[in-house]
Amino acid sequence: MGSKRLYHHFSVLLARAYYRVSVAGDPVPPRGPVLLVANHPNSLLDPALVGLAARRPVRFLARAPLFQHPGLGWFVRGMGAIPIYRRVDHPRLITQNEDTFEAVWRALAEEGAAVGIFPEGLSHGGPSLAPLKTGAARIALGAARTMGGTFPIIPVGLTFRAKEHFRSEALALVGKEVEWDDLASPTPDLGPDTVRELTRRIGECLTEVTLNLERWEDVPLVEAVERVDAAEAGGGSAPEEQLRRRRKIGSDLASMRRGGSPEWEDLARDVQRHDRVLSHLHLRPEDLRSVPPATVALRWIFRNVFFFGLLAPLALLGGLIFWAPLHFVGLVEERMELSPEVRASYKVIGGTIAFTGWALLLAIWAFRSWSWAAAAGVLLVLPILGLAMCGTHGRWGNAIADLRRFVLLRERSDIRTRLLVRQRDLASRLSSLRQSLNPTVDEPLESEEVRHEQA
Repeated sequence: MGSKRLYHHFSVLLARAYYRVSVAGDPVPPRGPVLLVANHPNSLLDPALVGLAARRPVRFLARAPLFQHPGLGWFVRGMGAIPIYRRVDHPRLITQNEDTFEAVWRALAEEGAAVGIFPEGLSHGGPSLAPLKTGAARIALGAARTMGGTFPIIPVGLTFRAKEHFRSEALALVGKEVEWDDLASPTPDLGPDTVRELTRRIGECLTEVTLNLERWEDVPLVEAVERVDAAEAGGGSAPEEQLRRRRKIGSDLASMRRGGSPEWEDLARDVQRHDRVLSHLHLRPEDLRSVPPATVALRWIFRNVFFFGLLAPLALLGGLIFWAPLHFVGLVEERMELSPEVRASYKVIGGTIAFTGWALLLAIWAFRSWSWAAAAGVLLVLPILGLAMCGTHGRWGNAIADLRRFVLLRERSDIRTRLLVRQRDLASRLSSLRQSLNPTVDEPLESEEVRHEQA
């Protein structure tokens, strides 16, 4: 277990270094058997994010060829992964999956392990969940028979802002446990009807924690509508609340598209136009609600003086030292024809190898030029500089955008007023259109503050 915990922490560190990760939802039990089921949009980084959300080592089912991969085999084995044989990989070894199921049942029943599985069966870049395979249900029912009772099956939804990009946002949302006691009492039935029913319930719970759209082209529109809705209805800014609103908006969009509403197409264009104007001005819909007080500027000054005075020099030094491996990884990535769902994984793997090799070269140079102590100092300081570089990525641009936003809102109240009027008109049109398409749906509730402002 010690080595698995070490590999777990290493994978979590890589995920946090590459993404700005948020974890939300109910906590995963810290001990005891649990089956984690997750969507699979981002190849080898998905297990790291599921492990981060679980806050404990997780044993994953992994494709058998990965165990023999020259670059990844050591890591897959170190994580305690369990091989699964797919017909597309090893048609003649498919019967060995019986041994796989036995190994998973033992891990759950005897070790009390957390086991992770991606029931879609493949990593893909689709805008919604792929049809689920029955493996997760068969594992759960078989383990319940071995253990003499049920255990938690917990969905984990992975959502990315721009999964290919370094330091973009990622959300790991832990959902409610799947209810399946009735399927395993008094004795679990492994028949096809029970397996299909549990698979259906797993799919429903996984749908609740993932963003499912008809097509990826809808993402900018859905996000723009969600920002307007949140600003005008007083919605929360927590990642899980944003995901919930976007799921609802995506569902509304699908209904409107099927209804062929020309009014919706006009409104969509107006919302996106409003969003582009705000983006050009470095404003967010919620910024239009009020003029920021002077204390906002004071907080900005203190926060950024501290940050840029202490961390930015370390980040700058790290950027200079690691320029060569960064540039090398970028050049290699440009020349490789990678699909979006594997690009980030290859960048992390390549970056880890390049940064480690570069650090060792610098340590050897320090040893030959000075001493063992100098080499040890290099190996100690370089990870700190690398983490500072990752942590400050994009911070300067955000600070400048905050300053521009403050000045514009303070000095150009006329622009703010015109944009606010337009935004409230858009929110009103959105609400009316939803009501016309589905009169049984309640109007979005506005906060007391919004109603007071409008009065």
